[in-house]
Amino acid sequence: MTVSVPLRLSVPRRLRPSVRTRRDAPAARRPDLRRFVFAVLAVGAVFQAIMQTVMVPLLPSMPGFTGAGPTAVSWLVTATLLVGAVMTPIFGRLADMIGKKRMLLVAFGLMTVGSLICASTSNIGLLIFARGLQGAGAAVLPIGMAILREVLPRERVDRSVAILSSTLGIGTAVGIPFAAAIVQFADWHLLFWVTAAIGAGVAVAAWFVIPESDSRSGGRFDVVGAAGLSAALICLLVPITQGSSWGWTSPAVLSMSVSAVILFGIWGVQQLRNRNPLVDLRVAARRSVLTPHLSALLVGFAFYGNTLITTQLLQAPRGEGAGYGLTILQAAACQLAASVAMMIFAIVASRITERFGPKVTIMVGALFLLAGYGIHAVPDKPLWLVVGAIFVAAIGTSLVYCTLPVLILGAVPLEQNAAANGVNVLLRTVGSTVCSAVVAAVLAAHAFAGGVSTAGFVIAYLVCAGCAVVVFASAFALPSRHARRPRPATV
Repeated sequence: MTVSVPLRLSVPRRLRPSVRTRRDAPAARRPDLRRFVFAVLAVGAVFQAIMQTVMVPLLPSMPGFTGAGPTAVSWLVTATLLVGAVMTPIFGRLADMIGKKRMLLVAFGLMTVGSLICASTSNIGLLIFARGLQGAGAAVLPIGMAILREVLPRERVDRSVAILSSTLGIGTAVGIPFAAAIVQFADWHLLFWVTAAIGAGVAVAAWFVIPESDSRSGGRFDVVGAAGLSAALICLLVPITQGSSWGWTSPAVLSMSVSAVILFGIWGVQQLRNRNPLVDLRVAARRSVLTPHLSALLVGFAFYGNTLITTQLLQAPRGEGAGYGLTILQAAACQLAASVAMMIFAIVASRITERFGPKVTIMVGALFLLAGYGIHAVPDKPLWLVVGAIFVAAIGTSLVYCTLPVLILGAVPLEQNAAANGVNVLLRTVGSTVCSAVVAAVLAAHAFAGGVSTAGFVIAYLVCAGCAVVVFASAFALPSRHARRPRPATV
């Protein structure tokens, strides 16, 4: 009987082939790029903030550059605000559903394409279309905050989100002097060639650095809700932005305003009945969410007033009215004080919140806003005091802006992060749009042949101070301590 015995050969360990799966091989060589996530998101957020304000110094010169009238040229700003307001909650919801990285890249891509079109044409129609594409970048901020909550360790989330939120003010304050310098010393198209290059670089960096999202809500996208919200926002914001030129009592303004009220009512009912709403109104109605949304609306108003009113005051000619007679570049340089304040106090805001809670941070920020606008309202003050008022008001803006997303992230479920912060950013935009209309109406009511009276600027600043008072009062409804959040998913 033959017995077969298997023959085993002993092979030295150093001669054995290493067995590595296809999946493990790239991972072993792939560097960990997560430490660059915050840097990429911060640059992207500053980039989108610059896109929102970069046209402001150009507006007086655009009729000559394009051959279009002042009304058509005004849509170069209006289109960006409208598209940003409409797309921010939509992109936020899609990011929660299908992936945050994917929607972030779409937003960067649209901004870059918009810059390329602006850089290569002077046709007013194409420019308005391109500026609309750039408005989609408003979704970068809420999506970026949601990404940070997933990627970073819990102890770093609040501070990183706070600093990222402050980039809105930093980009706004940097964008105006950046645009003014290029307009004064070079062809205006160069401005958009530069922003196109920045957008392409940020998109490529995000592709390699930002990880794919593990947290996705899934479900069906609420197309009806998105269409209803878009129609309601357009009917609300177009009359606000065009009321001064169309006439506040014109049939177009009145009919669109009434339509906005009706559409928002219908949209609200539809959202409450929908199992997969675009905006979860039941969550939004919670005190811990509703109060930050109200603060975002009011601080958006006050923040834009610090830039808009002061820029007009600084550039107004010296004479019978108020004004300092500065050039576009000189006035823009004064706004750099806001950038400095927001960069410094973004970190201070997170430390105050960690030590005393978000309620205290919001209240302190509202007091700084009130103090800044109190200084602004002093007539015939020296220029250095104007810059000081810009700095103080920007401190208040930074403290509030940096705390709002932290409150939202702590109050909503993980799968609603981007959508909830999208609504918060939307309300900031609405506040800024309303501020533009109110300031234009106030200054126009106090204008005369030689400029604008001092009383006009004082009243405009006092309106912003009133917003700060409401923010301070509403902060009493906030929780004293930070809500605990579930641990972010590891990537």
